[in-house]
Parts: sequence; C-alpha cells; structure tokens
Amino acid sequence: MSNPALPAYRDVAAAARRIAAYATTTPVMTSRTTDEAFGAKVYFKCENFQRMGAFKFRGAMNALLQFSEEQKTAGVVAYSSGNHAQAIALAARLLSIPATIVMPSDAPTAKMAATRGYGATVVEYDRYTEDREQIGCDLAERHGMTLIPPYDHPHIIAGQGTAVKELLEEIGELDALFVPLGGGGLLAGSSLAARQLAPACRIFGVEPEAGNDGQQSFHSGRIVHIDTPGTIADGAQTQHLGEYTFPIIRKKVDDILTVSDAELIEAMRFFAERMKLVVEPTGCLGFAAARRERLTGKRIGIVISGGNVDMRRFAELLSS
Repeated sequence: MSNPALPAYRDVAAAARRIAAYATTTPVMTSRTTDEAFGAKVYFKCENFQRMGAFKFRGAMNALLQFSEEQKTAGVVAYSSGNHAQAIALAARLLSIPATIVMPSDAPTAKMAATRGYGATVVEYDRYTEDREQIGCDLAERHGMTLIPPYDHPHIIAGQGTAVKELLEEIGELDALFVPLGGGGLLAGSSLAARQLAPACRIFGVEPEAGNDGQQSFHSGRIVHIDTPGTIADGAQTQHLGEYTFPIIRKKVDDILTVSDAELIEAMRFFAERMKLVVEPTGCLGFAAARRERLTGKRIGIVISGGNVDMRRFAELLSS
C-alpha cells in the first residue's frame, strides 16, 4: 500500500495549475546531429531557459504559493549549492516573503551573486566540515521561519514534475527518459509525470560517478549516505536521497546510471558548439548518459536541468 504522505501525479497536475502564472513553459529543442548519431529522435527539455535558469523555480514556487499568511510573514529558509537558493530567493521576492539561504562558501560565484541579487540573505558554510541541514533547521527554529529543503519535500517534488509533464504533453509518449539526479526531487517528480502520461517509457536517473549514492541506494533498497563527492556537477553533490524521493524513485524508475566528469565536459562542449546552449555540468548528466545507450529507433527525452554556470568556469572546463 502506498504511503499517503508521498506526492502523486495529481499533485504534479495541481502544481502545474498553481505555478502557471509564474513559471516559464520552457522550449523543447531537437538536434539533427544528435538524431543522426543516436539513430533515434531526441527531445531536449530546456530548463536552462526557466526563470532563474533552472528547473528548481518550479518546485520553489509551488512550495511558497502554499504558505499561510503567518508563514509568509515569518519568512522562508533554505539550504542549497546554488539553483534551489536562487529559486527560493526569486519566488520569495515575487511573493514578498523574506528569505534566508544557507549556501556553501565555494558555491559558484554567479549563483551566489544571483541569490543575493534576488534579495535573499545568504549565510555561508563549509560544505566539507559543516552540516547545512542542521544550520537550516537551527535558523528556522530560532526565527520561526519555514524550512524548504532542496528536494525532499512533497511540494518541491510535485513542482519539479511539471517539467516532464510539459514535455510529454507537447511531444507525446517516449520510449526513454533521462533525468539528472542529485537529491532526487527532479527525478521523483519526473517519474510521477512519466508513469502517468507515458506508462511504457523507461526512466533513467543519471548522477556523477563520484557521487553514486542514488545508484547504490536504488540497488540496495535502502538510502545510502556518502561523503560530499568531488565532481564538477555541483548541483549533484548531494550525500543521500530523501525520505520522500527514494521510495518514489525505487518504485517508478528503471535504473540509475552514472557518468564521468570528462563525459560532462564533452556534453557541455557539444551543447555550446552545436546547439548554442549554455548548460551547467549537472544539466548535462542526462545527455552524457544517453550518448552511451543503444537507443536506435527510439523516441528519447532528455531533461537539461539548468544553465547556471560561472562564465569563467565554463570557459575553463571547455578548454580543458
């Protein structure tokens, strides 16, 4: 029997209606070069064109739109390496809610600047020695704010699922879907949408080789915790899946794949040179994995999760 606390497709559908006035319906792009290389039809859902540059805005907006007046007055606190930080900061500004964001001191400069630019207060921490979740919980308790985690929250999961809902409603059923995996909010939400709208579609989560906690968890049947992984995919430097995301992923996803940082750089270079897209390393996870799979004759969906990358870092990676 399913856990009634877990979000379902109806929550994704409700989130889509709720955020419609705020979120961008992002484009679905194709590439003849990719289609020829794959021998398949490939559709890229470009969340790098979402407001604040990543899919995270969907979940953040869905969560904050459900705040009570008391919660709005007290404010929101979140912890994030970058995209969730910006998403909460922007959503809070649009709804006139005070926001405090706990960010690692080594977060990409562009992401930290954007978070402050949206009006949030940033509290920095050391991701390798300090516990961001504890810092966030302490701030919430001390100031009466509501903590919205980056992935392990029903409203966040439902909001993230609206990206794949849009994709499937635009292009129809798929044979395979590749989704970046960090903490699992995007993958869990995407799987809810895909199982409803394209039941036969094979769903793959993709994470960096250095941080394969999701893959370990998926195959062992329990949430595996790891040390903060060393990878250029900063949006996937999570240490474990969540209590909400894991059971959804375990039930609805077909497999978890991993790719190397070198493969991510190769994918970034392809997007920049052939499709004229700026995609952050984490956003390349799905494409990097799909390039290795034998998918001849299939219809394939790939979620590009975001494009928030410091330009100096972007240039360094592409020239490496």
